[in-house]
Amino acid sequence: MNLEQQQSLSGEHQSTYNAPFHKLLRMFTLSILISFIGSFVGMFIPPALFLPLIIVELVMLVAAFFIRRKGKSIGYGFVFTFCLISGITVFPSISYYTSVGGPSLVTTAFLLTGIIFGGLTAYAYYSKRDFSFLGGFLTVGILVLIGFSLIGLFVGGFGGTLGLMIAAFGVIIFSGFILYDISQYKHGLPDEAIPLAVLNLYLNFINLFLYLLRLLGILSSDD
Repeated sequence: MNLEQQQSLSGEHQSTYNAPFHKLLRMFTLSILISFIGSFVGMFIPPALFLPLIIVELVMLVAAFFIRRKGKSIGYGFVFTFCLISGITVFPSISYYTSVGGPSLVTTAFLLTGIIFGGLTAYAYYSKRDFSFLGGFLTVGILVLIGFSLIGLFVGGFGGTLGLMIAAFGVIIFSGFILYDISQYKHGLPDEAIPLAVLNLYLNFINLFLYLLRLLGILSSDD
């Protein structure tokens, strides 16, 4: 192989290697690890602090929304702080479902989340289909999901048929968000936009995990 051929192969490799997208996936993986650390820290957090932390989490989400609306970017410090707090606030759910179905229930939900996320990510990335058409449906879906969740608060919780429907619908919606977001990011994105993209993928993953956990918890309680 001569020098010209080597340069041609090198240029082809660089053109096929999507550096921004791979950086996005690395930072996303780091966000999951930080959230896992947060869940471990949650074991030692007094119960009275969980509600304030949830409020902080919501304020950070609203702040991220307005920062994006102004055309500005958020930093990795913001994203990873959110993931740490999110991991802490997820701990009560993990603790509850561990008591309901044992550690295997949580492990199964996490493994299923990883498999679904990985499979949908690979499909959206390598598929030639454009999933941007899902945007409107997913927006409506989130509003419906919030509406049913509010109904669940007033009719006695999230168990039974209503709880099963909410959990299944949540799994579908956030699976759709994975397809939608990956299809938006696979063509590359500016370096300053990666932190917000990491936050979006993290929210997709953690919500998919929580709805799968609820779904498996309800199914296991019906056995």
